[in-house]
Amino acid sequence: MSKPVNLNRVRKDRAREAARRRADANAAKHGRTKAERAADAAGKAAEDARHEGHRREE
Repeated sequence: MSKPVNLNRVRKDRAREAARRRADANAAKHGRTKAERAADAAGKAAEDARHEGHRREE
């Protein structure tokens, strides 16, 4: 004999899985990790500092 199935749990599990798939798709489409954002910010700061270093004094 099989075990009884809690239909509420099944429904919630399906909803959770759908939300997880949607979140993964959004992350792949739009998201960058915190490390990637920090690396880009550090690179931009270094580039700006290098650029400002070539500025003429008047």
